[in-house]
Amino acid sequence: MKGVLTLIPTPIDEESPLEQVAFDLLKKATENPSQNIFIIEDLKPGRKRWLKFGLTRDLVEDFVLFNEHSRSKNLPSIMEALKSGKNAFIMSDGGLPAFCDPGVELVRACHKNSIKVTATPFSNSISLALALSGIDHSKFTFGGFLPIKSPERTDELKSLLNRRETIILMDTPYRMKKLLEEVISLKTGRTAFLAMDLNCPSEELHFGKLENILKKVKDFKREFILILGA
Repeated sequence: MKGVLTLIPTPIDEESPLEQVAFDLLKKATENPSQNIFIIEDLKPGRKRWLKFGLTRDLVEDFVLFNEHSRSKNLPSIMEALKSGKNAFIMSDGGLPAFCDPGVELVRACHKNSIKVTATPFSNSISLALALSGIDHSKFTFGGFLPIKSPERTDELKSLLNRRETIILMDTPYRMKKLLEEVISLKTGRTAFLAMDLNCPSEELHFGKLENILKKVKDFKREFILILGA
């Protein structure tokens, strides 16, 4: 049984408390440290925030760093631990980890190795989907909701897919299957990420070729965000 990577969003200021679900999850994980890995971006601010949130001091010497300087060194050992069944929790210095930061590489590696990725509650579904996608989003376009009718719908989709950057698409739940099939028909070859029911018990995430993702989805009438890599 493989472990799970959980993104832990933290307040962007230094005074607000950690969101309660995230706090409870981390507190429980610290009770069994041998089975969990705690990943932070930078040592000093990471330790400071950890203690500010009221979490145990016992683990501050065991944090694993994952930033632009340490990612290549620490990624293999983190992945090996996840494959062996350990769970990993990643926090940035403030905000949402893996959103426009090196954590995206860890998320992508998890998807490629069939390791589950999830996150504690976060209020912006678009940012959360990007962070969970593992797709480079240093530049992205929010395509939003396409026109309902063709040819405007097809023209807009083609125009978006001509952009060489990550594309974010949404639609009503009952048009999810139609949108996936429309993108597939244009044969873009882009890596895709489909996020359904984010932060819900029924959350489902799929990464890879859109043709393969379409085969995996059983219930199409769900809230979703589709991300297409550059």
